Amino acid sequence: MEIPVATNGMEVVYRKPSTLTETPFHYCPGCGHGVAHRLLMEVVEEMGIQEKTIGVAPVGCSVFAYHYMNIDMQEAAHGRACAVATGIKRVMPDRFVFSYQGDGDLAAIGTGETIHTVNRGENILVVFINNAIYGMTGGQMAPTTLLGMVTSTTPYGREQPVMGFPLKITDLIAQLPGSYYVTRQAVHTPATVRKTKKAFRTAFEYQQHKKGTCFVEVVSNCPSGWKMTPVESNEWMEKNMFPAYPLGDLKVPHPILSQV
Repeated sequence: MEIPVATNGMEVVYRKPSTLTETPFHYCPGCGHGVAHRLLMEVVEEMGIQEKTIGVAPVGCSVFAYHYMNIDMQEAAHGRACAVATGIKRVMPDRFVFSYQGDGDLAAIGTGETIHTVNRGENILVVFINNAIYGMTGGQMAPTTLLGMVTSTTPYGREQPVMGFPLKITDLIAQLPGSYYVTRQAVHTPATVRKTKKAFRTAFEYQQHKKGTCFVEVVSNCPSGWKMTPVESNEWMEKNMFPAYPLGDLKVPHPILSQV
């Protein structure tokens, strides 16, 4: 991506990609959704695939993604984004197709669609934003909520005998033969932002290989749902979320298999 030079002679180190609209984000201050949106659209612009990319967003905090991403977008019912993305990709196999889903959507009501989509090896990218809570609907416990974590429906913390263990859905996805590239990243520091952008780029490039499903989890915060400031939520995420959901690649293609 070319870096333009301002008229006053100063170098411009960043500009908003043309793949984002002029609509301001509605996300709460400190939320990771906006950063993830920007990174996805930067990759789409840099790869020159804006006219060939289709995103699918279901119910959740990302339900208004079509307001921000200047690409073809399709809404899906709660939990059904993987199924909708599958239909789009099968009808238009030359398109770059991705779903953008939260943990309450993908790992709860959409668990069946997610597991079977990956098990079939559908040639799509699944972007999974994991903040361990239902952010949009009131901060309820999600499948990914940590043990002891306080939510609006677990005011004394999540208890394993009653609510079970946190569901590490990405670890399960990595075990399925239909998954091709599976990674877990974050967007709260410059270093993690760079790694997540690289993961998005890698996933889109792998989609051209037609080898299976690419799955990128982004461990994020929810300052409003967690009842914390943005800084506090990032610190809490590092201390509590990362040990439960460690960052890094869970499944990478064999070099021979990754050849087109």
